Amino acid sequence: MTPLTPIHTDEAPKAIGPYSQAIRAGGLIFCAGQIPLDPASMQLVEGDIEAQTRRALQNLSAVLAAAGSGLDRVVKTTVFLQDMGEFARMNAVYGQFFTGTPPARSTVQVAGLPRGARVEIECIALAGPA
Repeated sequence: MTPLTPIHTDEAPKAIGPYSQAIRAGGLIFCAGQIPLDPASMQLVEGDIEAQTRRALQNLSAVLAAAGSGLDRVVKTTVFLQDMGEFARMNAVYGQFFTGTPPARSTVQVAGLPRGARVEIECIALAGPA
């Protein structure tokens, strides 16, 4: 059986429940959803969907870096939006972070997100060398 290795970094918000920021399993990194929390204050960033998307992706990037991976190795994302009417604005910021071959993606509207966030993003990425 492939060992499961938890990933943790102080550069992203600590888990606010019984879960890991990410798990390395074999050649893959499974990242928990990141909401736009400031890692230092653990408070939701103020601002519009663009600011919240940017912070969520910065958090995701920090977790991937701690795992020896990066956004350029992401193969699949799932974006959870509180309001699908903000899709185009979220998508514009998302595109600034995935400038090469974009990963596969699902985007779904949800009734609510932790701490009142407007966006949450999770991903699966290729791991770097063990």
